[in-house]
Amino acid sequence: MRSRVGQTIQTYAREHQSLYWFTIVLFTMGIIFGAVLVNSLPLSQKQELYGFLQYFFNSLGQQGIPETSSHFQESFGYYAKTVAIMWVLGLSIIGLPMILLMLFLKGVVVGFTVGFLVNQLQWQGVTFAMMGVLPQNLLVVPALFIIGVSGISFSLRLIKTRLVSKRDDIMPHFIGYTALVICMLGVLTMAALFETFVSPRLMQVVLN
Repeated sequence: MRSRVGQTIQTYAREHQSLYWFTIVLFTMGIIFGAVLVNSLPLSQKQELYGFLQYFFNSLGQQGIPETSSHFQESFGYYAKTVAIMWVLGLSIIGLPMILLMLFLKGVVVGFTVGFLVNQLQWQGVTFAMMGVLPQNLLVVPALFIIGVSGISFSLRLIKTRLVSKRDDIMPHFIGYTALVICMLGVLTMAALFETFVSPRLMQVVLN
């Protein structure tokens, strides 16, 4: 049974290798763009963002996250909405470029966040990024990659099935696509739990 599952995963990865490399490059470009965007901000906006960052660190160092349940709900709700949007986009032919855009924007957000921390706090910003940004994104980014590639693959299959005279039963692929998205939602749920209960503790260690 395990060997069969392993073979299925290997086959899937081999078939979609080019899509994964393309999305990784796109995400990396987003990170670079987000990091460059930090340097283009006016000084007034940098000071405003830095003031908010200082307020957040002061609050976190004194009391942590006071309402963890609401924070988890907000974090999980954001991830659930993102997954739902990407799933719907994968079901339509015109949604393909929007999936790519969402992955690029995720890279921009990560690049901007890390770039701003490093720009304002130097080596301490690197530590904050390692503790507060990196851990949950080790779950979030791969999950979004898998959802995005699956959505792109399903969208391309729709193009072949609907626009090219190629008869193919789309239902098994739809079920597999949906099941994979649900599994990745489970991964993102773990990321939301980590973001709520673990990352703040790690950042408090750095602050103290």
